[in-house]
Amino acid sequence: MAERRTTGKTEAEPDFLQFNDLVCETVGGKVIFATDEWFAPAGNLLKREPPQFIASAFTEFGKWMDGWETRRKRTPGHDWCIIQLGVPGLIHGFDVDTSFFTGNHSPYVSIQAGCLDQPPAFTLVGDRTGMAASGSQIAAVAKLGSEAWPELVGVSQLEPGYSDSCHNYFKADFSRRVTHLRLNMHPDGGIARLRVYGVGQRDWSSVSTNQDVDLVAMTNGGVCLGYSDAHFGHPRNMIGLGRAANMADGWETARRLDRPKHLKVDPRGILQVPGREWAVFRLGHPGLIGGVEVDTNHFRGNFPDSCRIEACLLSPDEEAQCIRTGWDPVRWEVLLPPQKLRPHHRHHYSQPDLRPSFPVSHVRLTIAPDGGVSRLRLWGRPTPTAAAPANQRRPASKL
Repeated sequence: MAERRTTGKTEAEPDFLQFNDLVCETVGGKVIFATDEWFAPAGNLLKREPPQFIASAFTEFGKWMDGWETRRKRTPGHDWCIIQLGVPGLIHGFDVDTSFFTGNHSPYVSIQAGCLDQPPAFTLVGDRTGMAASGSQIAAVAKLGSEAWPELVGVSQLEPGYSDSCHNYFKADFSRRVTHLRLNMHPDGGIARLRVYGVGQRDWSSVSTNQDVDLVAMTNGGVCLGYSDAHFGHPRNMIGLGRAANMADGWETARRLDRPKHLKVDPRGILQVPGREWAVFRLGHPGLIGGVEVDTNHFRGNFPDSCRIEACLLSPDEEAQCIRTGWDPVRWEVLLPPQKLRPHHRHHYSQPDLRPSFPVSHVRLTIAPDGGVSRLRLWGRPTPTAAAPANQRRPASKL
């Protein structure tokens, strides 16, 4: 339970970290059952914020820990919990984070997945510290038959929560839609956070072609496939739910070092700079875009000077090729010409401001010279496609 040690160890991060976190509490993820929550409740697993450690913090049940920690088990079996995804979809990988659990982490973990037509009626509410599942809760969860759900991660060893070992990454090879997970600790102990990386999956057959929807929203299957820089915040944040909570809940780049010593503007007031930053997204479904929102909420002294949006229509094979070779060779068409941006402001652009009138599947947002954008919305109507959208398939190549 001591502070995490730091070392110079660095390893390449897995490709699936590019995808959306489908289980975070900010997108509606929640723990609906846990066998035991004596030291710390299972709901902590889904917090957006990184885990923290407070050496002097104790509760009446023991050391306060920022994660899920069960008592030292003295009965048969193992501890486990059921988690309802905030955004059902295809899962590509997990991060089982044991931060600060150094002498009390769970030594092994396994993860199973289910797809339920209707979410269970039960859930967990309030502070669960010091509690365990009741007989009625155990009877209710037994009806799910979760012990027989397919395994996405077999029983695997976890490393302790030091800074150089706390992130335990597991790739998932599962091509079916998931709504719920069963996280098993073998046999007991602590886990700080669970991140579930994947792509949302929506039933588009129920969406009218005359209905405007946000085609790039993560809840509709939008996903970031590439970017130039994410020093302070990942571009996937821009397609999250609602308005951004703060700057950390958006995309923010470092300041470009090729900024001119003296800045100049064109007649429209747009800075004339050589550098740009970009992010590419696959829409949840190809469609005709009729409205755009670029929100710089919270970015007051670090908003971009200008932005533009380009679009294209790609097949899954073409997308895979672009991921392998980079996105510059794509024949991008201008969707939104360069626009001067304002700080802490929602910028709305309607049909007269936009150019393409053809269905698109991918977009590239470019900002100049650098800065932060909190949200990107692309309002449009899905168009019929002969083949399934690319986000309904497993990625064909490395991101």
